[in-house]
Amino acid sequence: MTGAVVGDDLPGRTLLGCNNIIGHHAVVGVKCQDLKYKSGDECFLEVGDNNDIREHTSIHRSSKSSDTTVIGNNNLIMGSCHIAHDCKIGNSIIFANNTLLAGHVVVEDYAHTAGAVVVHQFCHVGSFSFIGGGSVIAQDVPKYMMVAGERAELRGLNLEGLRRHGFTAQEIRSLRTAYQKIFMPAEISKGFDERLADMEMRDELAHVSVVCSMVQSIRDSFEGKRRGICKFRHWNGS
Repeated sequence: MTGAVVGDDLPGRTLLGCNNIIGHHAVVGVKCQDLKYKSGDECFLEVGDNNDIREHTSIHRSSKSSDTTVIGNNNLIMGSCHIAHDCKIGNSIIFANNTLLAGHVVVEDYAHTAGAVVVHQFCHVGSFSFIGGGSVIAQDVPKYMMVAGERAELRGLNLEGLRRHGFTAQEIRSLRTAYQKIFMPAEISKGFDERLADMEMRDELAHVSVVCSMVQSIRDSFEGKRRGICKFRHWNGS
């Protein structure tokens, strides 16, 4: 569209797939704002197919030659969003207006943000999750969950999103049971790790694939240099 800028006179490349719309005055594939970027280094952006990138959005190339900013397929990125260097964006995601992602953020498939959301660098946003408007995300959002708040807290499962994407009633019941036992336990003497371990031992839930996926998403957030997960307001664990 009018005023859009795609690519920049930099080493490296901006690669766009098919059927993408680049909105009015959007800026896609320019130099990142990371002060660690060294002039002359190659930097990369790869955009898949069928993305609607609306007006005044900015998407930056990677901050180093060994990494790439990646946008998947079939995403709606509404006006005035920002996707910083080295982010990894999956497929079929909706970013509402003024969603701002710092560097190295990972957003998995079918995630959805409301407007004016800010995501801290290196955070992960799990698939089928929902972030309420005006939220500040300083830690990971696990799969299937809904978060909101100035320092976002877990507010339950993204039930409406799960229904819309075809999760069965039984899968949703299993996820609700698992969520309640992990984050809303009747017995508060057990720590968070113990509650996760108990969940993995329960025969009626341990073999439900969506429950296993949710538990693994939570565990992954505490591995290596990850930031942990958004807190639950009545969370009694560490």
